[in-house]
Parts: sequence; structure tokens; C-alpha cells
Amino acid sequence: MSASKSSLGALTLGAIGVVYGDIGTSVLYTIKEVFGSGHVPFTPANVYGVLSIVFWTLTIIVSLKYVTLVLRADNHGEGGLVAMLALASQSVKDKAPALRKWMLLIGIFGTCLFYGDGVITPAITVLSAVEGLDVVSPAFRKAVIPLTLAILFVLFWVQKRGTAGIGKFFGPIMVLWFIVIAAMGVWHIVDHPEILWALSPHHALRFIGAHPLITFIILGAVVLCVTGGEALYADMGHFGKKPIRVAWFSIVMPCLTLNYFGQGALLLAEPAAVKNPFFHMAPEWLTLPLVGLAAMAAVIASQALISGAFSVTKQVIQLGYLPRLQIRHTSTKDTGQIYMPFVNWGLFAMIVLAVVLFRSSSNLAAAYGIAVTLDMTITTVLTFFVIRYGWGYPLALCIAATGFFFAIDVTFFASNMLKLVEGGWFPILIGGAIFMLMTTWKDGRELLNQSLRDTSIDLKSFLESVFVSPPARVDGTAVFLTAQPDIVPNALMHNLKHNKVLHQQNLFVTVRSHEVPWIGMDKRLAIEPLGHDCWQITVNYGFKNDINLLKALGLLTGRGIDLNPMTTSYFLSRDIVTPTIGAGMAMWREKLFAQMHHSATAAAEFLSLPSNAVVELGSKVEI
Repeated sequence: MSASKSSLGALTLGAIGVVYGDIGTSVLYTIKEVFGSGHVPFTPANVYGVLSIVFWTLTIIVSLKYVTLVLRADNHGEGGLVAMLALASQSVKDKAPALRKWMLLIGIFGTCLFYGDGVITPAITVLSAVEGLDVVSPAFRKAVIPLTLAILFVLFWVQKRGTAGIGKFFGPIMVLWFIVIAAMGVWHIVDHPEILWALSPHHALRFIGAHPLITFIILGAVVLCVTGGEALYADMGHFGKKPIRVAWFSIVMPCLTLNYFGQGALLLAEPAAVKNPFFHMAPEWLTLPLVGLAAMAAVIASQALISGAFSVTKQVIQLGYLPRLQIRHTSTKDTGQIYMPFVNWGLFAMIVLAVVLFRSSSNLAAAYGIAVTLDMTITTVLTFFVIRYGWGYPLALCIAATGFFFAIDVTFFASNMLKLVEGGWFPILIGGAIFMLMTTWKDGRELLNQSLRDTSIDLKSFLESVFVSPPARVDGTAVFLTAQPDIVPNALMHNLKHNKVLHQQNLFVTVRSHEVPWIGMDKRLAIEPLGHDCWQITVNYGFKNDINLLKALGLLTGRGIDLNPMTTSYFLSRDIVTPTIGAGMAMWREKLFAQMHHSATAAAEFLSLPSNAVVELGSKVEI
């Protein structure tokens, strides 16, 4: 029992450090942006109303939707939009194939929006923390953007070293952050305890009734309080449901509520503090240390999102929506600790562009919201299909459960659409560009595979004809990698044509990724004997498994196939894609696909094959 409690405590501490970084730092800018918009008349009644709306937004969207409902939709213990997409598509696979196709597109678009959010969130979080220097002294104002960019550069530069070493400090630092913001809140609430009446929903309802248009407009700023809400679900596989729930209800939500209400109490006493209520809560002597602590919390919040970008990209690659990219493992103990250079520096470049383009957290707040609220809406829609078709709940209950959240999500999304011209276009543009890349790659791969099938020869028939008058057999094993099982790999044709020999053992290997997070070693291989010491082998992976073909083929030992590393060669076909005018994609998309295909990381590296045992044979394929 004590070990179990200890494990729960450690996981809860880890969840506070990783899962709640974004939402924990939302106190830096939410109240400031709601009142700073100029839409809300500054009166005590309106302070009560706004605080009540913020509190009930946290309660409905985070506590009820994500923590209570969405966390139940686990895909073999995994969460996140990709896991939800796989779960939902599997639920309707046999019932509505056409719906499944559209669902996959919508889910992938939601995943693309994650990258748009991934650019805005670190930018606004770090910039908001550093802007506290302006409260210390206006003389620091010119240093805000350079210091923000310097912090971000160091953060992205250390990614290649991994976060295992510093990650153990994330939890304690974020616990300190939550204690400090809660203490600051209590300090001001004591002076105006009546502010706690804003916990009653009637204040929110009265504000909405008195100012319906203003309420609709400020929802675009109120949504900032649920920054990182999707991370609750995305990180379920790392920590589990219970630690995430315990962390939220015992530490995170109480501390956030106390700080928000403390900011409200401060505004009742000092309306001029509206320029930056969070940092004005602290006494002068504490402001500078608070800026330092806020910067650390902002870095931790950004780190969680960067790690999430690596993880999501890896999953999307294995689902077939992006070309192979270089993946480096930064930890020998934790397989989830990965580093992707292209994603890392691409994300950094976009974040720098966002900081330089928008120049303040208030301007960035105008860019934030559209992507995240659309993601929230997509999650709600996918949840409906999971609980209706996957779990088999009654239709009325499913509509009631998800319809309520859908109406709220759509309302927030509609409000944020008002910010489209001010900056909301930025994350949408990023998400749209990535969606175009993903769909081009997916469609291009289908065209490439179709072209290979159209010109292919059936493997079994080919082997039968070859062994009528077999070529010379040489010692060792040849492993032929092929994307399509049951057809003759181009590498085999070239090997027979140029070398006129066949190895003693021949394995025709196809790597398959499935719409489940994990596939165990017991289901890793499917083996079909083809005779004459030839085998067709399918290697199965989930979208969260690490692909290591050498390790997978090691499972063949004791199953009639003996692989000697010293006498095994791996033959890969390196296809050169040639765009042609025809019934495929638009020419510009075919050229884009050809470039993506050419730039993809070498298959040998992606599959973790020994480079000194790989033979690549090229062939030209028209699409």
C-alpha cells in the first residue's frame, strides 16, 4: 500500500511539472487581457462577473470535460488527439467507412492545429513572464524581446541533450510556483474576502444577461485560462488518469482559483493595476524574484509542448502522414525521450517569427484561441463517436454528454474568430500549411503504391518460376524491404539482374503501422513460409512503438530462421519519384511530394538497420 501511495505521489508530482505547466502560467495574462481589451467597463460588479466566468470556464471545460469525461477515452492507456482519432476511427470502421475517411481528415487537421498552438503558447508564456520586468522598472522594457528570444534559444538548444537530467526538477519548481501564486492570491483575498462570492454562478449569469455582446467578445480572452487543457489528455499515457486528476483537484485548480480571485481583489482595491495585475500582486521587493520564478515556470510549460511536438510528429509519421524524419533517443531508460532536429528548429523559427511579429503578450493573445478552440471542438466530436459506437452508450445520453460541451466549444470558437484579422490567422496559416503537407504526403504515398502495384509481379508466382531453373545460391541471408507484401521488390529484381545470385535465405519484410498505440512483442511478427528458404514477414508496430527492425527480426531465432549478423544483408529499393501529368494530384502537389520523398530520412536509419550491411538499389517510379 505504501509503495502504491509513493508511486501515486511521484506520478502526481510529475504531472504537476509536465501536464500543468501551460495552464499553470495562464494566470500571467488571462485577467490582464480580459480587462485590457477595453470592452469591459471597469466596475466592481463586472470584476465579480468576469471572475465567475473564468472560474466556471475552468470548471466546465477542464474539470468536467477533460478530467471527468475525456480522460475516460483512453486508447490502450494512451491519450491525445492522435490516440482519440485512432480510437474513434476504429469505432466506426465497420459501421460507416465513408464517415471514417472524413473523421481521419478532421482528426489530422486537428493535429495540424496543435503545431499552430505549439508556436503561440511558448511565445506568449515566456514573453508574459519576461514582461514582468516592465513592472520592476520601465527601463527594462527594451530588454524584454531580446531576453525572451535568448531564453527560447537556450531552451531549444538544450533539446538535443534530452530533458532526463533537468526533468526531475520540473515537478518541485511547478509546486513552488503554485504555492507562491496561491499565497499571493490569499494575501489579497484577506483584504477583500467578499470577492469569494464570485464563486457563485449567478454573478456570471448576471454579467452575461447584462452584457451579452461584451461577453461573447471577451470569451476570446477568457479562453486563455484553459491554455494547455488538451495536455491533460495528451499526457495520460505518461502519468495515468488518477495522478492527473489528483494533481488537478488537490493542487492546480485550487491554486489557480485563489490567484485569479486574488487578482480580482487587487483590482477592487487598485483599478490601475489592470495593466499587469499578476505582477502588481507582489510587493516591490518580491517582483524581481517572481519574474525569475515565472520565467522558469514558462520554460517548463514550453518544454512540455516541445516534447509533445516530438511525440506527435513521431506518431503521425508512423500513421503515414509525414515522411521519415531523423529521430534521436536522448535517454537509455525512457524510450519516450526523443529529439527531432527538423521539428525542433522548425518550431523555434516559427516561435521567433511570432515574437518578432507580435512583440507583446497582448498582441499574441489576439493570435491565440482559434486553433485551440477548434481542437477542443474536434476532441468533443471524436468523443461522441467513441462513447456512442465504441462503448455503445444510448444515443440520447451521448448527445446530451457531448452536445453540452460542443455548444460551449463552438461558442468559444466563434468568439475567437473575431480575432482572425488581428492575429488569429497566424496559427491557422501554420496548421493549414502542415495539413497541406500531410495530405500531400498521404495521397502521394497512395499514388506511389498504386504505381508500384500496377507494374509489379506476384511474389509467389515469381519465386515458382525462378526455382524452375534457380540461379546460384550464396551463403547468408538477404532481407528485402518492401512497402507492399506479396509483390516482387525492385531490389530483388535488380539483384538478380546484375549479380545473378540468390542468397541461401531470403526474407521479404513489410513494416506495418497500425491505428493502436502499442503492439507487444508477442504480436510483432507475422510469418508466412514461401518455400526454398524464403519467407514473407510482416512486422507490426503501434504508432507509439519505437521502430527497431533489427530487434524485431531477432525474434525469428528459434522459429526456423537463423539470422547471423555477419552474413545478413539488407536490400532496400530507393524509389526516385517522377511527377507526370495525369489523373493523380495537381502537378505542384506531385512535385512537392517528390521533394518530400527525396528529403526523407534514409529508411535504413529510420528502421535502425546497421549501415554497413545495407544495400540500396534505385528505381524510377512515375506517379
